[in-house]
Amino acid sequence: MSVAESHILPVYGPPEQNFVRGEGCWIWDDKGDKYLDCIAGIAVNALGHASPILVKALTEQAGKLWHTSNMFKIAGQEELAAKYTRDSFADVVFFTNSGTEAIEGALKTARKYHTANGNPERIDIIGFQGSFHGRSYAAINASGNPSYLDGFGPRLPGFIQVPFGDHDALKAAIGPTTAAVILEPVQGEGGVRAVPEQCLQGLRKLADEQGFLIIFDEVQSGAGRTGKMWAHQWSGIAPDIMAVAKGVGGGFPMGAFLATKEAAKGMVKGVHGTTFGGNPLAMAVGNACYDELSKPEFLERVNKVANQLGQALEGLKDRHPNLVVDVRGKGLLRGLKLKLDPKLIQEKLRDRKVLVGVAGDNVLRLAPPLVISESEISQAIDAIDAVLAAQMAEAGA
Repeated sequence: MSVAESHILPVYGPPEQNFVRGEGCWIWDDKGDKYLDCIAGIAVNALGHASPILVKALTEQAGKLWHTSNMFKIAGQEELAAKYTRDSFADVVFFTNSGTEAIEGALKTARKYHTANGNPERIDIIGFQGSFHGRSYAAINASGNPSYLDGFGPRLPGFIQVPFGDHDALKAAIGPTTAAVILEPVQGEGGVRAVPEQCLQGLRKLADEQGFLIIFDEVQSGAGRTGKMWAHQWSGIAPDIMAVAKGVGGGFPMGAFLATKEAAKGMVKGVHGTTFGGNPLAMAVGNACYDELSKPEFLERVNKVANQLGQALEGLKDRHPNLVVDVRGKGLLRGLKLKLDPKLIQEKLRDRKVLVGVAGDNVLRLAPPLVISESEISQAIDAIDAVLAAQMAEAGA
């Protein structure tokens, strides 16, 4: 079927490749061509394609029970929630189908907290310019990209954005109607920018003093991607609420928001719900994925290969100073800020059978499976190096 005949809503612009099979960090198209996947479905396929661990968990559960809805208890939810809370700041968990839904639940939880405390006027959610929190109506209002709002009617009340990294602007925006501050410890779509640890520590101090909540959006930066289970753990502080998704399901659609009992005090029976969230299939995969990601030796290996990737990207910056402005990110969520359109480099890399992503602020984004090997990282870096060298040669000509 040609593009003209497609009945898919035309909100995407995919390239011509039609991928049909994957294994580890590699993916094959319908022509039999093999590609090195360094974007992993946008930081989703944490254990690689067709992970035997996840395939086994899914197929075993598929032969038992798929769906009951949350009108009945789901044993896998209790099991996975116990693991999440055991290893984090949180006391309670609500499972969703996606990161957007996790964000929606987190926003509702923050506002409901203040209502439960007798302060219903505290509705303002403060975010940061360049942020991305999903595509639902509340999420695009919480995000710091005006283009996401264009054509969708008036802004929702109670959402404020301040410049990324501007501490004075943040302090000025906080007031008696502030409910929460939402941020990504490592921005994804906004340009792969890591928030300095001292800034997260300062935010925690400010929240405790002013009585607002902190929501961390770890949809992209969580699930071991930075070398700790959750990126904020590098700072030594904790949020009140956290949204997760992407890598937690290793490719199966699932997400969650986590909270302390105090932050979730307003979320009582009947105020929130989902039909599919936390279904038996998702929980089987989520449990298997978490068991693997949370192994100390797994995270130690992530840090090892992440250090290699970071050093290699710095090497690219040194070799191509006329094209590479900066190396960004943390762990295996990395970016190269370029002086030229990253989509051009993405296309050239695809021609060389290497898949990468792009992000805002002219950034080429890499978020490979966490199981990527040192030799596979070297292959990816060599391809980027060759593409950048070719661009320099073309410009010189």
